[in-house]
Amino acid sequence: MGLLDRRVMRDYSDAAAMLIDLNCDTGESFGRYTLGDDAAMLDVVTSANIACGLHAGDPMVMRRTVALAAARGVAVGAHPSYPDLQGFGRRSMSLSSEELESYLTYQLGALAGFTAAEGVPLVHMKPHGALYNIAAQDSEVATAIVRATAAFDRAIIIIALPGSALALAAKSEGLRVAHEGFADRAYQEDGTLVPRGQPGAVIEDPDQAAIRAVRMATRGIVDTLSGSTIPLRLDTLCVHGDTPNAPQIARALRRALEVAGVEVRRLAMGANNAVGLR
Repeated sequence: MGLLDRRVMRDYSDAAAMLIDLNCDTGESFGRYTLGDDAAMLDVVTSANIACGLHAGDPMVMRRTVALAAARGVAVGAHPSYPDLQGFGRRSMSLSSEELESYLTYQLGALAGFTAAEGVPLVHMKPHGALYNIAAQDSEVATAIVRATAAFDRAIIIIALPGSALALAAKSEGLRVAHEGFADRAYQEDGTLVPRGQPGAVIEDPDQAAIRAVRMATRGIVDTLSGSTIPLRLDTLCVHGDTPNAPQIARALRRALEVAGVEVRRLAMGANNAVGLR
């Protein structure tokens, strides 16, 4: 038993039995460049958010990533973005609601073609990058995302920050929401993520990310970059696949969760408005 295991057993052995999903942004290679080790990540996580071609990913990458996830029993979800290949979807764009809904429908449809070919359902969707962050606070953008998703398939689960505009819009529309936390990203006081350009925004130490994940999953809290603690009740935890040592972080995180008695299960489609974990 290593130091991390002993720390988790010491501090979190009293955690009540619970379930949580572990998700990862995947399929973000494009053409001749490779970003992240999707195969290694999909050996660890339980749900995959797959890029749909407008910030990363292409038809070959999408097909391979869906097949990798299907072979491992990992839930497949769409990871749509603003149409911003050059900026990796991390730049905001001024689109009308109609434009945004059309771009989202285009991306959902593209990935759904590959899930149908592999015989697996499109379980969830999680906006990428700037679109995710803007939708957390902008109700018009959030509503456009929800409208596009509902029109495509009302069974799709929307992954969103707890208490965000996107989570509220999805619930108002009667869609299921998986509230998400980030083990490898720093938080601000209002529960939003620290912008990537700021020092300390990305957490690359596996043990630090693992302990944060266990605290979020078992205690429902997370420490902010300024040192305070805020509540954060979650259904799913994200580990980014493009961090240089992402597989190491993911393995440490999952082991720590399991040592703490947390059962890691994938998102699943269900008949009611509760988020399913299977």
